[in-house]
Amino acid sequence: MQRRSALTAMALGLLAARTRADSYEDFFAAIARDDDAAITALLRRGFDPNMRDPKGQVGLTLALRAGASRAFAALLAAPRVDVQARNAEDESPLMMAAIKGHVAAVKALLARSADVNKTGWAPLHYAASAGAPEHLLIIGLLLENHAYIDAASPNGSTPLMMAAQYGSTEAVQLLLQEGADPALKNQLGLSAIDFALRVGRVDAAEKIAAAIRQRQPDRGKW
Repeated sequence: MQRRSALTAMALGLLAARTRADSYEDFFAAIARDDDAAITALLRRGFDPNMRDPKGQVGLTLALRAGASRAFAALLAAPRVDVQARNAEDESPLMMAAIKGHVAAVKALLARSADVNKTGWAPLHYAASAGAPEHLLIIGLLLENHAYIDAASPNGSTPLMMAAQYGSTEAVQLLLQEGADPALKNQLGLSAIDFALRVGRVDAAEKIAAAIRQRQPDRGKW
């Protein structure tokens, strides 16, 4: 009898392990195909919405990266979901929404108190690194929610520097209008002008240079 009970317990354990493995694969497959119904069903059965895939990616970030809006909404609706969860590259869901230009997702994450001023690379760096019109809206949203405009990346680069090299001239202008410091340099001694000029963006460099001149007091005046 004891032997039979032990075998039964072992079989049940193996079945439970297989069920968890199947749920794990089903979860990430559902995100990939933007299947909100499947995700919701798994979450109702107790599946952890913060589970990571083998590469250290979390569901929210994967959904945003893939443009899976229904999957993102299903995950965000889960009470236990961690909107601050970072992937293996230290990217938060808000950062991914920012660089992908998902305005609605940015608003939804901000409503859930997602960290606007994450240390290291911040959401504003990511928003400034792309040039579509929706990224200008996201820059504005982040600033309205108290994003630090001169946030320093691990090497001291600012959102203005990112906009100067990777973003748009409009993003450069917006950041300058909102008070970004055009004279800052990163740990390599590079300024936003240097970032612009190394990719031949003379128009952005000129706007930054003009902003620096405006900050300098006129000589000969009290």
